[in-house]
Amino acid sequence: MNHRFYFLLALTAALAATVNALKPVLDTDGDIIFDGSYYVLPRISGPGGGGLSLTSRGGNWCPLYIGQEYSEVNRGIPIKFSNWMIQVAFAPESTSLNIQMDVPTTICGQSTYWYVPPPKAGVIDPLFIAAGPKRSSGLFHIKKINDALGGYKIVFCPNDSDCSDIGIFVDRH
Repeated sequence: MNHRFYFLLALTAALAATVNALKPVLDTDGDIIFDGSYYVLPRISGPGGGGLSLTSRGGNWCPLYIGQEYSEVNRGIPIKFSNWMIQVAFAPESTSLNIQMDVPTTICGQSTYWYVPPPKAGVIDPLFIAAGPKRSSGLFHIKKINDALGGYKIVFCPNDSDCSDIGIFVDRH
């Protein structure tokens, strides 16, 4: 009986230390982002630019991609952070997570999960994201930006050691 008690006590202490070591992602007011839906405003250069929403690429209606709104007044569609490896109440920095978006039903039939589509041969573009089937390999992280603004960036990690920044999608076609 005593062995079980000490085992549970040690396990609880180990879990508490792991959770305490995680740094939570903060919103623009400095408050912790908890499990739920949030608007994401991508970093932009120059005036204008709002939240994230569905957009077509090159005039094609399917698939639809997640891109930045052209107007500051449009907050876009809120996204949800979930399914991190260690179940905690908040979204932790640099910890694997899924990103889900409350995407309205479209003729394309995508799911609401984000994924990074495979690159087209010969095309060098920043990574972009699409509303599509849940991807089995690779996860997203939110990483702190070490600059004066103290913001965050979303990166896609196809494996544990190779992460790439998700760029702002610009339709040049």
